[in-house]
Amino acid sequence: MSREFVMGLDIGTTSVKACVFDINGKLISDVEKMNSFHYPEQGWSEQDPIEIERSAVEAIKEAVKKASIGKDELITLGFSAAMHSLICVNEEGSPISPALIWADGRSYAQAEAVKKTIGSSIYSKTGTPIHPMTPFSKLLWMKETSYKPYEEAVYFMSIKEYLILSWFGERVIEYSMASATGLFNPATLDWEPEVLELAGISREQLSEIVPPTKVLSGLKKEVADEMGINQEMPFVMGAADGQLANLGIGAILPGEVAVSVGTSGAIRQFNKGVKIDESQETFCYSFTADTTIVGGPTNNGGIVLQWLKDLLNDERSFTEFLADAEKVAPGADGILFLPYLNGERAPVWNQQAKGNFYGVTITHKKEHFIRAVLEGVTLNLYQIGKALERLAGEPKKIYVNGGLARSPLWLQMMADIFEAEIYVSESHHSAAWGAAWTALVGIGKVDSFEEIKRNIPMGNPVLPNKENSKVYQAIYENYEKLAKNMVQFF
Repeated sequence: MSREFVMGLDIGTTSVKACVFDINGKLISDVEKMNSFHYPEQGWSEQDPIEIERSAVEAIKEAVKKASIGKDELITLGFSAAMHSLICVNEEGSPISPALIWADGRSYAQAEAVKKTIGSSIYSKTGTPIHPMTPFSKLLWMKETSYKPYEEAVYFMSIKEYLILSWFGERVIEYSMASATGLFNPATLDWEPEVLELAGISREQLSEIVPPTKVLSGLKKEVADEMGINQEMPFVMGAADGQLANLGIGAILPGEVAVSVGTSGAIRQFNKGVKIDESQETFCYSFTADTTIVGGPTNNGGIVLQWLKDLLNDERSFTEFLADAEKVAPGADGILFLPYLNGERAPVWNQQAKGNFYGVTITHKKEHFIRAVLEGVTLNLYQIGKALERLAGEPKKIYVNGGLARSPLWLQMMADIFEAEIYVSESHHSAAWGAAWTALVGIGKVDSFEEIKRNIPMGNPVLPNKENSKVYQAIYENYEKLAKNMVQFF
């Protein structure tokens, strides 16, 4: 019997990753290609879609070669992608603008104007907070500023859609990526007419909405040859990286929460049906026709620790840097840190939010600040989690992935602050494995999404320290008060 392998292509903001797995979820090879960023003006954040498409092709090619597998042994590929990117595209399918990514804040004024007027009404239909991250807000900015590529565009799409158009000649988008645009209604599974009218675009300028299990065929021969794969191999739509990170780590049943912390971070939970938060602190994005994911993203994860490390001119490894925080007791001797250095999405949804150290005295040292920053990032996630709990109930299990999941200190801090057992996969490629599993469902190789639970290598859970948890509950009360009071100064 011939061997069978599957690939997950994870089109992230920082990089494109191609991961080859066997059918049981064992990682065989992985290749990462870094993406470049452009910042033409303060608050703008752009990427080159052509560069990313080339990186994806190279990553697939190198991952197949690195895995030492034959063309016929790779049976399918699933897509995962970062949300909220927007590209203006011409009739020929070529980009006529850069990709404006989630971190682009140029539409702040437009987003604020909508929030103050009809924001609640729009949010109640789309489940997507009104924020500069969304393509909806970006389109408002393009419309109001007479952005030339917007006026000349025939189509509007994400980076993922652009790759699929380039490789297959199809304009398709699945439920989760459509949800993330802010132009989609998860209750109707269709584009929302009122929002399209506000953005000044038509449904013909957007892609056809399809399920995550839709099979793509007809890969262009020249692309297949460059990738070194079989032209007839089926690709599958997959989903957004958040949904697939939950799937890939096994957080798919009621009460199972996933926390991802890399450069940024998020906390998410799957639900049946649509659950819109009246407080507008969380998002509700579709995954399948009857399943949504509720949660909140933060702009400020590992990037905040990198900022502190650079600020302190600390040239040690991250492991050594974070180890200094172990010298200090929970609470960092009174320092509270609001981690809004990059503006913030959940829970405040304010691009103008600023970071803040509170309670600093002359006795505090470097290790106190390291501990305070690490705690601030985690307390912010906990605050988002409390909003999620209102909609989805108290979490029964918490699964963690992302770069910070490699830190035993941070995992223990998570367990203590959330007062829960923390489960960590032995693989750090949850979104890619989720994409690969979706592909297996799409081609009928496996029967359901739920079956993935038997194919995730998990380590031993991290248990909370009860004494630390008591300390952190008191600290969180002060953190929450500080966070709410600081809003008036943003």
